[in-house]
Amino acid sequence: MKKLVLIDGNSIAYRAFFALPLLNNEKGVYTNAVYGFTTMLLKIIEEEKPTHMLVAFDAGKTTFRHKTFEEYKGGRQKTPPELSEQFPLVRELLDAFNISRYEAENYEADDIIGTLATNAAEKEFEVKVYSGDKDLLQLVSDKVTVVLTKKGITNVEAYDKALISEKYGITPKQIIDMKGLMGDSSDNIPGVPGVGEKTALKLLKEFGSVEKVLDSIDQISGKKMKEKLAENREQALMSKELATIFLEVPFETELDDLSFGDYDQKTVVDFMKELEFTSLVTKFDTEGAEEVELEEITYERLDKLEDEHLTKEAALIVEVLGENYHQTPIEGFAMVNEKGRFFIPTEQALDSPAFVDWLKDDSTEIFVFDAKQAVVSLGWQGILLNGVVFDLQMASYLLDPSLSSHEISDVASRKGLGQLQEDEVVYGKGAKRRIPEVDQLAEHLVRKADALYQLKPVLEKELKENEQEELYRDLEMPLSLVLGRMETTGIKVDKEQLEQMGEDLELRLNDLEKKIHELAETSFNINSPKQLGEILFEKLGLPPVKKTKTGYSTSADVLEKLAKDHEIVEHILHYRQLGKLNSTYIEGLLKVTKENTHKIHTRYNQALTQTGRLSSTDPNLQNIPIRLEEGRRIRKAFIPSEKGWKMIAADYSQIELRVLAHIAEDEKLIEAFQLDMDVHTKTAMDVFHVSEEEVTSHMRRSAKAVNFGIVYGISDFGLSQSLGITRKEAGQFIERYFESYPKVKEYMDNIIEDAREKGFVSTLLHRRRYLPELTSRNFNKRSFAERTAMNTPIQGTAADIIKKAMVEIATKLEEEQMQSRMLLQVHDELIFEVPEEEVEKMLKLVPEVMERAVELKVPLKADVSYGETWYDAK
Repeated sequence: MKKLVLIDGNSIAYRAFFALPLLNNEKGVYTNAVYGFTTMLLKIIEEEKPTHMLVAFDAGKTTFRHKTFEEYKGGRQKTPPELSEQFPLVRELLDAFNISRYEAENYEADDIIGTLATNAAEKEFEVKVYSGDKDLLQLVSDKVTVVLTKKGITNVEAYDKALISEKYGITPKQIIDMKGLMGDSSDNIPGVPGVGEKTALKLLKEFGSVEKVLDSIDQISGKKMKEKLAENREQALMSKELATIFLEVPFETELDDLSFGDYDQKTVVDFMKELEFTSLVTKFDTEGAEEVELEEITYERLDKLEDEHLTKEAALIVEVLGENYHQTPIEGFAMVNEKGRFFIPTEQALDSPAFVDWLKDDSTEIFVFDAKQAVVSLGWQGILLNGVVFDLQMASYLLDPSLSSHEISDVASRKGLGQLQEDEVVYGKGAKRRIPEVDQLAEHLVRKADALYQLKPVLEKELKENEQEELYRDLEMPLSLVLGRMETTGIKVDKEQLEQMGEDLELRLNDLEKKIHELAETSFNINSPKQLGEILFEKLGLPPVKKTKTGYSTSADVLEKLAKDHEIVEHILHYRQLGKLNSTYIEGLLKVTKENTHKIHTRYNQALTQTGRLSSTDPNLQNIPIRLEEGRRIRKAFIPSEKGWKMIAADYSQIELRVLAHIAEDEKLIEAFQLDMDVHTKTAMDVFHVSEEEVTSHMRRSAKAVNFGIVYGISDFGLSQSLGITRKEAGQFIERYFESYPKVKEYMDNIIEDAREKGFVSTLLHRRRYLPELTSRNFNKRSFAERTAMNTPIQGTAADIIKKAMVEIATKLEEEQMQSRMLLQVHDELIFEVPEEEVEKMLKLVPEVMERAVELKVPLKADVSYGETWYDAK
């Protein structure tokens, strides 16, 4: 049996956008609508197993219906740009799945779906239509089922003729008549004023159609109703016409062209990885890379490495599998220099005094793939790697941070320097991961070292052409070594205190549980959404906000809306927050604390974000929640590793806004920072035209939201969501901001034009981000690129400044032979452990270096404090 699934693309994307919180990936691309759409699509493919598929989209704002009624769909709000920008991604998703998509000028998606559904039913297809729009119920027949989203996206209801009859008491075709009488506010179809669904259904059950109702006015009871029908006769007939789906859209494709079957899983997975849909990627079992034919390569295996094999300059591979190189042994070494190509087994390499001395010698010139990984891996072996002068991953990343991979095999392929097997081919993936036979391992490592040796001059030349040589040589390269040492040093955790915090949280959770049960007047499992839903919406009678497939939604956004209706809700929200703190942070941190040293060794991702910001993993110490006092208190468990030492914390004050003031050269912003004013209060004064004394906390909060949002190209929709105000009010606020700070608006316009001309934007230190979408004909792709163009120079420069400060502080500590150690970087904050006798010196040295890292038109400001723990240092 052939089965055709037709999806109303616009409707499902809208549903997904408003059902899910506003999400964006590391690159700043909004993804919530695409994520919801993908979830729905996977569910449909799995449950329906279609043989044919098509997703229909609206082609534009104007359709043939506007000739009938100019105000058709006239009342609709403009689509939020955060959603518009996701439609190209939805289309890319469909292309990745090899699913047909179609849009036709002058017609709506409904018309495309109606035409195809009717044709397919005539040819004995089983047809399933997915939408959030009840208009499509008119298509239901013996062969056509319409599946409507209820709340959210995956909670759906399938309508056949029987269900329509049961719910409405009419036939599917009479849905059109119902719309003709009652109208449809969402499409601005007027209908007959005063006729709602109940009245429309009553009339249709009695007379059958709009026409028969209008021809039988005399038989209808109620003088007012008769008058309304008589006065609005033409409007009712027009409304029926507007609500009727057109079933003869001209198609260039045949039904057989819509066949759906195999698709390339790797293409889909790569797309999902790009958007960071990690949870969805796990649904696929991809074998990954394909094997390629390679030319023969000669090399020598060194079981005894002597001085004669070593030269001042060489490419070196330190092979560690997996991301967590803190826990993983070195599998082998490969070296290429002017004397030849060599493979050195790990044991022989580490047992060779000549090799170890060569690694430690800072006059050598060693090229590696990932300097930080090499520093840390050798650091665990007690070997200090000093001679690194080239890091291929870092060079590739700086040249184009938008590339999804900077692996040697990918860089070699892009630069036309021969092919390499991808690591996945040699080692396998996931559960199938293994170390191959020594000859295969040796050859693979030597090929990588050989490619690295050849790639160095190519990438260095490109960095020079891009004016990025200094950024690479003086910032990122020394930083990778600083980060490597920070990772190796780690930060000490007071395990007993963490465990005590866990116990305290358990007691708090027990107290909250008792309180919640008292308020509910019964015991139940608070962590069960089903049981909680029954308590809140059935027993306590709170108004349900959303429903899910299994019952009532009890998500955080739902509970926040209900908080004012019953005191139990605040306790439930607090219970959940404390539960997450306990499981994710207390238990999570204890799991990654080393038994013998009680230290945590986070890993910094230096070549990941497109803005240049660092991120941390295993564990993510940048993400410890500090809005809750209980979350802040977790920092109490981070302590110095030496007795009597102190913790120092230093962080930049409003660094991104200071960078904005400098780049935009806005006099009012510059003045605020030069006078050391609170910039959010100053913005509130300028926007609301009030004195400093008249600024309320609400005004300051609004100003703060705009200050931080404006450089991200915040829209009226985004600001309205953030402040809980209407889009109109948010739009007026943004206008007033630009009137107050015209140079900021000028900067935003100029940077877009400049980027369009060059094809990229750059930071003050010449970090680049390429934006080819700036010249795209697609409005949505172009507007996302414009937003990125505004933000990247600011966020990227702020990232460069703290990195520069880190390198300079590390250099200073070394030059002055101080014992103090830099332990962590958390956004705009640096954490140190310091012996008591160096505290005063560090309290002066650290902010001085941070404030002088880069010279701006406004002063940089670093706040510094110290204490017994990280918590006390704030």
